[in-house]
Amino acid sequence: MNGAKLNVIIAEQKAKELFNAVEKSGLIVSGKLESQLSAEIVALAKEIFSIENFWHKKIVRAGVNTLHPFNGNPIDGLIQNDDIVFLDFGPIFKGWEADLGRTYVIGNDPLKLKLKNDVELAWQEANNWYATQKDITGAQYFNYLKELAISYGWEYGGEIGGHIVGRFPHEQPDNPSDLELDIHPDNHSSILLNDKVGNKRHWILEIHFVDRKNNIGAFFEQLLTKE
Repeated sequence: MNGAKLNVIIAEQKAKELFNAVEKSGLIVSGKLESQLSAEIVALAKEIFSIENFWHKKIVRAGVNTLHPFNGNPIDGLIQNDDIVFLDFGPIFKGWEADLGRTYVIGNDPLKLKLKNDVELAWQEANNWYATQKDITGAQYFNYLKELAISYGWEYGGEIGGHIVGRFPHEQPDNPSDLELDIHPDNHSSILLNDKVGNKRHWILEIHFVDRKNNIGAFFEQLLTKE
């Protein structure tokens, strides 16, 4: 395993430990604004894990805001009783990016619990499918994710299905409008191509399912695994 791969794996493991700490601390409760919970998560990350920085503008989405993709800019929501909440956080550990997404349900609403469970199962299914592909474009993978959402009875809610990570800041395209570093319907390049200097790229897979009728969404993301 090369050094870059090891470093992104270590960064992701630290992010998972952080999310576990957030859960165990009991921070995800009703009655808080999303911004308050976000600030508490960042404070915990700095206190326990000494993160240097992070690269997500909005970490917490709850209720109807879970319909919004990464680039959405919904108002600061209040976490309600019996709510669904997801965290999307990109902490930087010793110069290396992590990007982790998890969904939490406050209470026992069966529809929300099913949605949460489905994004987790779908992520594993999509990762397993990716591992069988000899070559695949960003558009092909995105279209697969859209069909996967339908097979689970949901709609795919994200504008992309993933992106690269690496040393912060990660590689950027020469042309800002080029989508070759995203799992996007307009990316017709292979996502298995090496970077500009010949190194293997490291991809995040994100699953965002939504139920627009009930105004809820769920999200799960982490590193793709294909050796």
